[in-house]
Amino acid sequence: MPLATVNIYEAKTHLSKLVDRAAAGEDVVIARNGTPVAKLTHLDAGGHAVTFGVLEGHIDVPGDFDAPLPDDVIAEFHGDPAEG
Repeated sequence: MPLATVNIYEAKTHLSKLVDRAAAGEDVVIARNGTPVAKLTHLDAGGHAVTFGVLEGHIDVPGDFDAPLPDDVIAEFHGDPAEG
């Protein structure tokens, strides 16, 4: 199936209709003085649906997971001021 080709003026005038055509799966080529310069095409949303709970029973999160870190561990993140 050949691609529909429209000139820039027509594309500006009928952009909403062309977007509808692209959303329906039709590619539309936009040309300037008969030379193709762009293609309007369907945008695939990509990705996949998120399914919550698929790891239930496979991961053990401790009850104190979000407890504050001990002072010695926090000190490791900040480094020794004497070395700076």
